Amino acid sequence: MFKRIDHVEIIPSDIEVSITFYTEILGFKIKQREEVDASPIKEVVYLELDDSMLELLSVEEPKSSSKTEWQVGYRMLALEVKDIEDTIKYLEDKGIEISWGPVDLGSSKRAEIRDPDGLPIELRQW
Repeated sequence: MFKRIDHVEIIPSDIEVSITFYTEILGFKIKQREEVDASPIKEVVYLELDDSMLELLSVEEPKSSSKTEWQVGYRMLALEVKDIEDTIKYLEDKGIEISWGPVDLGSSKRAEIRDPDGLPIELRQW
């Protein structure tokens, strides 16, 4: 009945800054971008990374999200990486700060970064 997660939806404070971060830093590709007339939504952008997809929504007057770390709701996006140390070096070279880790968990390694709006992104090497 259910096949897979189709996409994760994010409302950024500045869609251009987020598009740049997700495409130029994390390697997503723009699949589709279109303006819409469905207030408060102004524009929809789909970004692909292999078989994963993000949907960025540009909305009128986006509100800041809560900074409470352990609130009910979605906690973070997680990206699988080939080599955590190489990924961390690459990100640091691009000016992206590692907000947590890396930690060796035995069968995997984990670290975290933040997107331009401070949304957490887990990096996981299996």
